[in-house]
Formats: sequence, C-alpha cells, structure tokens
Amino acid sequence: MTELSEAFSKIDARPTTQVAALDIGSNSFHLVVARIVAGSVQILHRVKQKVRLADGLDKHNRLSDEAMQRGLDTLQIIAQSIKGFEPDTVRIVATYTLRKAKNAKDFIQAAKQILPYPIEVISGIEEARLIYSGVAHTVQNNGQRLVVDIGGGSTEFIIGEGFESKMMRSLQMGCVSYTKRFFADGILTSGAFKKAVTAAQQELELIDAKYLKLGWRHCIGTSGTIKAIVFLAQSLNETNPEGFVSLDNLKTLRDKCISAGHIKDLKLAVTEDRIPVLAAGISILIGVFKSLKITTMEYSAAALREGVLYEMEEHLAHHDIRERTAQSLATRYDVDVDQAKRVHLTTLELYNQCKKGWKIGGQQYRNLLSWAALLHEIGLQINSRGVQRHSGYILQNVDLHGFNQEQQILLSVLARFHRKKLRPDEIPEFWQFDSDLVNKLIIILRLGVLLNIKRQDDFLPEFKVLIEEKKLQIIFPEQWLSNKPIISADLAREADYLSVLNYKLSYS
Repeated sequence: MTELSEAFSKIDARPTTQVAALDIGSNSFHLVVARIVAGSVQILHRVKQKVRLADGLDKHNRLSDEAMQRGLDTLQIIAQSIKGFEPDTVRIVATYTLRKAKNAKDFIQAAKQILPYPIEVISGIEEARLIYSGVAHTVQNNGQRLVVDIGGGSTEFIIGEGFESKMMRSLQMGCVSYTKRFFADGILTSGAFKKAVTAAQQELELIDAKYLKLGWRHCIGTSGTIKAIVFLAQSLNETNPEGFVSLDNLKTLRDKCISAGHIKDLKLAVTEDRIPVLAAGISILIGVFKSLKITTMEYSAAALREGVLYEMEEHLAHHDIRERTAQSLATRYDVDVDQAKRVHLTTLELYNQCKKGWKIGGQQYRNLLSWAALLHEIGLQINSRGVQRHSGYILQNVDLHGFNQEQQILLSVLARFHRKKLRPDEIPEFWQFDSDLVNKLIIILRLGVLLNIKRQDDFLPEFKVLIEEKKLQIIFPEQWLSNKPIISADLAREADYLSVLNYKLSYS
C-alpha cells in the first residue's frame, strides 16, 4: 500500500477546469457537466429532464403558470448538480419557447432565485451555430455536412465543413408545437400526418433551394426525437446500417402509427415520455427528407449543450468567437479602423477610471464596450446622417455569432445612442443587465466618442475622471479646455443630454 501511495504521489496532476452547460429547451432541459483538461472536454455527468415547456405556450405566446412551474421544479433538481460552481464556469442557454414567450421575463426572474447564473435567451441562428459546433467536435467525416436538429419548438438546419458553419437557419416547427397543432387529441390518422408533413414542407420552402444548391456529403441528425426514430428504424430491419434512418423507414413508422390509431395504443420500443411527440417528429422528418431530397440520415448524440461546452473551452482559452464576429463585421462594413481604435482606447480609459466608483467591474462589460467602440460607426455604410440610428439597426438585425439575444440588443443600444439626443423610453428593459448599468455603459461610450470628435491622433491629453454616484467629473490638464471652445461646447451639450438619465456631467 505504501508503494502504491508513493507511486501516485509522483504523478503530476494537470490543471483542470470544471464547467457546466444547461440547455433550457422547449421539450427537455439538458445539463452536461464536464472538465477541461489539456484543451480537451471530458464529459463527467449528464442530467436530462422532460419538461415540455412549449406545451404551455398559448395562441398569444404567453407561457402558462403550470408550464413555468414545471420548468422551475426541474431547475430545482438541476441546481444540485452545479451547486458551488464559479460563475464563469456555468452557461445556461434558453431556446425557442423563451424566445417566443411574451412573459419569458417572469420565468427568468423566478429562475434567478434557484440558479445564481444568468440565463441567455439565444437566437435561432445562434442555436444552430452552437448545435453545429457540438457535432463538428464529435463527428469525424470529410466534406460538407448537413446537420438537422428537431427541438420542441423549432428545427435547425446547418451546412458546414470542418468546424466552420456556412449556412444556418432555424424554422418554427418542433415536435411539441406540431403535436399540439396536429395530434393534440392523440388520434393518429393519415390525414393528420399528411397535414403535418405538408406544413413542414411549407416551412422548408424558405430554405430548400439554397440548401440543395450548396449541397452536402453527409447528413446528420441530432436531438432526442431523431435518436428515438433512428433506434426504431434499426429495429425495423436488421440489414439497416446502424445509426441511420431512411425515408422508407420513416414511412413504415408513420404507417405503424396510423395502424395503432391512437397514441395510447402505440406499441413501439421507445421510452414512455417520447411516445406523445413521436408522430410529430416523424412527420417533420418526412417533410425534411422530401424537401431536401435526403436518402439517409446518421444520428449524432452531440447537440446544443456540447456546442456550448466546447465554446466555453474556447472562451477559457481566450479564443472568443465574438471577437472574430466583431472584426468580420468591421471589415465587411468598411469601418474607419483608425477612428475605432481611438474611441476604443478612450472608452477603455474611461471604463477603467469609472468601474470602481460605479461598480461595473467585469470582463463582459469591458468586452461589450470594446465591441461597441469598434462597431459604433458601422451605420456609415448606409448614411452619415443619423449614423447612430443606422448603426443600431444593423447591429440589432445582423447575425452576430457568439452573442446571445440580450448581448446583441445591448450592443445595438450602445451604438444607437453613441451620439445626439438620448431617449430613455427607447432603451429596452433587459433581463441580464441592470438598467442603471446600461445607462453607465452608454455614458462611457458616448464620452469616448465625443472626446475623439476631431478624429486625430495625439489630440486628446491624459485626463482624470472623478465618480460620485450619479456624478461624473472629467479633469483635463490646466488650460487645455480654454483653448478648445468647440470641445467645451460639445461637453456642455453632452451634460444636457445626460441629464435625461439623471446623471450630472462636469468638466474642467
């Protein structure tokens, strides 16, 4: 025993980071806990809970109290698995249902009492990108691949090669929403299947031509719905390639459902909780196969949460995709890089001097200001008149890979109000960001822009910022301002603008 202990004492343990990714889906909540060691992600623990959150969405896109409670009860269970995790090592993403729900804020606020980590509502495109990332890190094949993920409320379609996604779309069709729409009474008829397949093909009319033109060598399906269907396909025919499903398999499964006549009489070898949404899943997949002319589809266990994990590994290694996204946008829209750099340097100097007094420390806020400084003039591509409105519009509507919905909206707000009048009623209420924090970030960027209005290097001297609650004083070198009447006038006007946010600006 002593020799064994000595042997272990001579082994150097590599530094590891334990991380967790939680996917708040429309059908299920998935938690994956992993450790990152030597640049690789090793899965340690998984939790999957069926919630059917999308079942609680009414025709007005309001989430029912019952569905919210199911979700909150599930979060109570999941919370035990990530208790004590550091904030930077947990990422929670929410998809279709919380994107659609008008009262999503109520659920998120209640969830904050259970999980001390922010919940990010991500766009359909961002969901698609993360799904592809999960597959790309775990599936080894050459050439372009089509990845299809059927969720509870939406289905994502991605064409990519290697680790790069080339085309991404998210369509509003899912196994829970289609169950409510076509199989709500549990009756399985040929007519119901036909309507569901047709509806799926109508959705696919938005993308089928572009996807077929780009093409792919491999077709991969993810999600629990496709997993169940692939498993059933395997049981239909022993000569069927393991892990694959064909259109003939799907038609056979559809016919078995019709023969059963009702969900409760369906005798198929799948878990009990998967039975209620199986018909909808089969219908969607038949529509996908027909519209995209798919012959066979392979199943991959990796999906959104794995994509989140691998991206966390990239973030921890300081390879942030959001930085690449911002740089790509700056290039595409011909941003004046020299001016962006001036504004960036001044904005970060203001942030560094303000963060302690205003209690806004944190890498996330520093990064958001950096990206806003780089992209605040992106609207010049449209028109120099009203550039702030054009910049805000572009950043609100363009695909910003790596940014969740709230981060993208905040970035657009910062750009929208980087100059001219402030309109507090047009600043949205955020779930992730306190309203006063948002105001402070707006003020810092505005001053970074204003102080570089001359667009000249070496124009701005060193300055000092004094902070006191809602007061901000900028102190320049003696006599500097007296020789800059226009800058003085600009600062006076800015003080007037900031008063609508109940902030007082002074300078000397």
